[in-house]
Amino acid sequence: MSKFKSLAVAIPAAALVGWVGYTFWQAYQPQPERMQGQIEAQQYNVSSKVPGRINQVLVRKGEQVERGQLIFTLLSPELDAKLEQAKAGEQAAGAMAAQAEKGARSQEIEAARDQWQKAKAASSLMEKTYKRVDNLYKDGVLAEQKRDEAYTQWQAARYTERAAYQMFGMAQEGARVETKRAANEKVRMAAGAVAEVEAYAADTKVESWHNGEVTQILLHDGELAPQGFPVVSVIDMKDAWAVFHVREDKLTAYNQGAELSVSIPALGDERYSFKVSHVSVMGDFATWRATDAAQGFDMRTFEVEARPSLPIDGLRVGMSVIVE
Repeated sequence: MSKFKSLAVAIPAAALVGWVGYTFWQAYQPQPERMQGQIEAQQYNVSSKVPGRINQVLVRKGEQVERGQLIFTLLSPELDAKLEQAKAGEQAAGAMAAQAEKGARSQEIEAARDQWQKAKAASSLMEKTYKRVDNLYKDGVLAEQKRDEAYTQWQAARYTERAAYQMFGMAQEGARVETKRAANEKVRMAAGAVAEVEAYAADTKVESWHNGEVTQILLHDGELAPQGFPVVSVIDMKDAWAVFHVREDKLTAYNQGAELSVSIPALGDERYSFKVSHVSVMGDFATWRATDAAQGFDMRTFEVEARPSLPIDGLRVGMSVIVE
C-alpha cells in the first residue's frame, strides 16, 4: 500500500518538474518576428483635358468598369462655337484656293483686254500727233518745245500700253504657282484647326482607359470640372501588391524574387504566397530606430513590395498583411 502511495506522489511531482522544465525551455527559444504591411493597388484618375460642366456621370461607386466604357460627359458651348468658327475658316480658305486655281473670271479678262486696246489706241494717236508736230517743227512753224512735249506724251502712251498688255497677260495666266501653293497651305492649316477643335470636342465624352472598380466620384451632374481635374477614380485590384517597411538588418531575407508566406487577417486564417517584386534602392531616412552606443549605428528601413503569386478573391486596398 505504501508503494502505491509513493507512486501517487512521485508521478505528479515528475510531471510538475517536466512542465517547469518545458516552460523554461520555451521561454529561452527565439520568438518569431512578425512584420505588418498593407495592400495597395494601381489607381487611375479619369479626367478631361478640356474644362466644362458635368452633364452626366454614368457610373457609381463600387461598379466594375472596362477599358473604353463611357464614364462621364461634359457640356461645353464654347467648344461648339469654336468648332463652327474653325469650320467657317476652313471653307473660306477652300474658296480662296479654288479662286487661285481657276484664275480670273472671264469678265475680268475681257476688262483687262479692253484696257489694253484702249491704251494701244491712245498710243497710236499720240504717235501720229508727234509726227505731225515734228513735220511742223521742221517747217519752222512750231517751236522745239512743242515737239518735245508731243514726243513725251507719245512715249508715256507707249508705256501705258505696255502696262495694260501685261495686266491682260496676268489675267489670262491666273495666279502664280507660289500663290496657289500658299492658298493650298492655308487650306491645310484651316483643316488642322478644325481637327484640333474636334479632338477637344470629342474629349467631352470621357471613357475609361483601364479596367477596374470605381472608388470615388469627386464631381457630380451640373458641377464645373476644371481642366485635368479628376472626376472619377478607378482602382484595378488585379494589379495589387503588399508594401512592407523592412529594417535594414532583416533585409537579406527580402531579396527580389524571394517567396513569402503571409496571412491576411481580413480574409481568415488561410496563408497566401507572395513574391518580392521590388526593393527600394534608397533607404527611408525618416523612419529609423536608434540603437545603443555599443552597436554603433542606427537602423534605417527600406520599402519592399511583394505581389501575390495567384489572384486572391476579396482582396481590398488597405488590408493588413502579416509575414513571420
